[in-house]
Amino acid sequence: MLASAARHEQFPGWLRWGALLWLALWIPAYWRSWGAANFLHLCDIAVVLSCIGLWGNNALLLSSQAVGTLVINGFWAVDAASAYFLGRHWIGGTEYLFDVRYPLWVRLLSLFHVLLPPLLLWAVYWIGYDRAAFTAQAIVAFLAFLGASFVSPAKNLNFAFTDPFFHRAWGPPGIHLALTYLTLMVVVVLPTHLLLRKLFSPDPPDLKPL
Repeated sequence: MLASAARHEQFPGWLRWGALLWLALWIPAYWRSWGAANFLHLCDIAVVLSCIGLWGNNALLLSSQAVGTLVINGFWAVDAASAYFLGRHWIGGTEYLFDVRYPLWVRLLSLFHVLLPPLLLWAVYWIGYDRAAFTAQAIVAFLAFLGASFVSPAKNLNFAFTDPFFHRAWGPPGIHLALTYLTLMVVVVLPTHLLLRKLFSPDPPDLKPL
């Protein structure tokens, strides 16, 4: 276990302000390019909550987004790398990254999928892991899936209408949505929660402020 004693009052100022500046740039750019519904994506929700967590020194927000998005962002990175180096999408969901109809600088903002996981791991190490993270992320994911069910099936936000591997619906919309949510929580979020709970102490390490 990565444990220690003293709790910092807050994250370094440059990081806290950097998180707010990122949101000020990223939210308008994404909203203009892909619309408000795009923010129902779990990965995008993670960006917002993580930045708020960094600003507010909130262990629960940061821990919940760590358990919720480490694996998902990993899949995103693998799919993007597969498309770039091999010319084919392994799972899907990163096609927009190669769509020249959108400005390159906006598409490059999506590299947060690569940078956010190590940042969250460091943040949880710094502030300590909140063991209520699984419950918090279960609520966040439920609301995100519920919201996605009201968006056009063509967008397939959070794979609410077809799965990412076989590209099919597993029953009527409500059944598919419930199965997708339960699979995410049991197969992805719960194991990540158990691992992080074992690795990180509820108390942060005794680090010198940057």
